[in-house]
Formats: sequence, C-alpha cells, structure tokens
Amino acid sequence: MESPAFDLAFEPAYGRAVPVAPGVERVTAENPGPFTFYGTNSYIVGAASVAVIDPGPEDEAHYQALMAALGGRELTHIFVSHTHRDHSPLARRLQAATGAVTVGQGPHRPARRLRDGEINPFAESSDLDFVPDIALGDGQSIAGDGWALTSVLTPGHTANHAAFALEGRDILFSGDHVMAWSTSIVAPPDGSMADYMASLERLIERQDRLLLPGHGGPVTEPASFLPALKAHRLKRERAVLTRIRAGDHRIAEMVKAIYSDTDPKLHGAAALSVLAHIEDLVERGEIAADGPPSLAASYRPATGR
Repeated sequence: MESPAFDLAFEPAYGRAVPVAPGVERVTAENPGPFTFYGTNSYIVGAASVAVIDPGPEDEAHYQALMAALGGRELTHIFVSHTHRDHSPLARRLQAATGAVTVGQGPHRPARRLRDGEINPFAESSDLDFVPDIALGDGQSIAGDGWALTSVLTPGHTANHAAFALEGRDILFSGDHVMAWSTSIVAPPDGSMADYMASLERLIERQDRLLLPGHGGPVTEPASFLPALKAHRLKRERAVLTRIRAGDHRIAEMVKAIYSDTDPKLHGAAALSVLAHIEDLVERGEIAADGPPSLAASYRPATGR
C-alpha cells in the first residue's frame, strides 16, 4: 500500500469562521509552526446554542475571533481533545466569559512514568492546569441543541487524547491523532506508539466519512487514508528494525539514515518518533536494549530474531 496522500492545501482564514459542514464552523488560530501547520483549528458545532471543540492557545486575537464567531449564541460546552498548549488553554477564558462546561478525557498525564534521569522533552508543551468539569469515558455522549458528541478515546499522541464523533453525521473531530497534512508526533513519555496504533485501528473500523482534525484541512477519504497511514507507520517500524539489524545501535544513527530527506531541524522530533517505535519493539521482544529504552541507549536484535 502506498503512503497516505498528505494534503498541504489549506487556507487558514485567520480571524473568521469558515463553514466546513452543515452546522460546523472552523476558526483557525494564528499559531503556525512545524507541529501546528498553519495553526490550531477550533470548531463550533450547533445553531442557537453551541459547543466549541479545541478552544486553542491562550491568544487574544483567537479569543476575540471565537467570541465574534459565536455571534451572541449560547456556548454550553467546551470540548478538549488533549492537553497540549496549542489546544486547551483558552478554555479557561471562554468558560469565564460564557459559563460553558469543559469536557475532556481527563487532566494531562504521560503514557508512562519518567525513568531515572529522563526529562520529558514536551513538558513545556503540556497544559497541566486543565481539569475538565466532565471527564468522559469511552463512548460517552453529551447532547446539546441539535447536536450530540460521543467520545472516542484515542490515546497515542498523548495519553488523554480523545476524538469526538458528531452523532448521526459520520463526522469525527480527530484532534491531533489523524491529520490530512502530516503524521502526528508520538513522543515518549507523553505518547505511546503501541497506543497510537491501537487507536488508529479503532478509527479504521469506525468507517467515518469525514475527519476534521486539529490542524490543517479535512480528511475527506478516511476509508483509504487511514489504512495508508497505518501502512506508513509500519513502514517506519520496519525501517527501524532494518537499521538495527544492519548494525546501527543508537537512535541518532538510525535517524540520519531513515530521515535523510528531512530537515535536520526536525531530527529531534524524528528521534522521539524512533524511540516510540523502539519502545514498542522492545515490549514485543523484537529488539533488546542495554537498559530501559531511551534516546541514549544501545539497541540490538533480540536473541533468535
């Protein structure tokens, strides 16, 4: 299977609401970057009274744009897909201004505990202050005026990542789990590749017709895009195994070979992605390490492999 056809065409239309489906508008924050593309997408769902999904970063211009897009409509709920600082912090101001209830899977937490001497490279990107008023379990629904959103827990990018299904519409707000423009970074200890792949399989089985992600444009053909994204991740896993079997013992060596066409500025993120694959491969007994898996550890094929 070919790699997914990533779509880089996107018009952020900063400062205004863009209709993306009946009863759904998108407002994009002007916080572009290598991990955010053109910026964070906030979605407004409903008519007379509405919900906001992923309010975005603490940014005055984006706050004003969202308030203008609400246009006096009642905001009843604020849904948060996960607690990175480009997605959740503005929930506090929106709640203070509107009285809306905050909804999410739960507070920020890593996929696993920090190991001795380990530093979380994305600690500063985490919103540790967000605690939802309503913590949704998998498959729980919240209904509003003409809309209902059901949680689809999708850990992987973060441990508390959730997607939200718009009931009766086959539309899924996929957060950072699946995006049309790029793969999502999976960086231990916040992220887990094993969790990510299991969550991706869940979305493949769902058969939604449209995905609305946290950055960039929609995934309009999930039936073909999601299996291709899975194949892409498995190809990366095979590349890691190939490099280890060829004698690369360190992640830095693997990154230079596997990501030779990638901007060196992104090699740090690539190393974390390789570590995520390695943690999964060690857990499955495919490779062995000279201690707990880490960016500095040495790796080799497992005995008998």
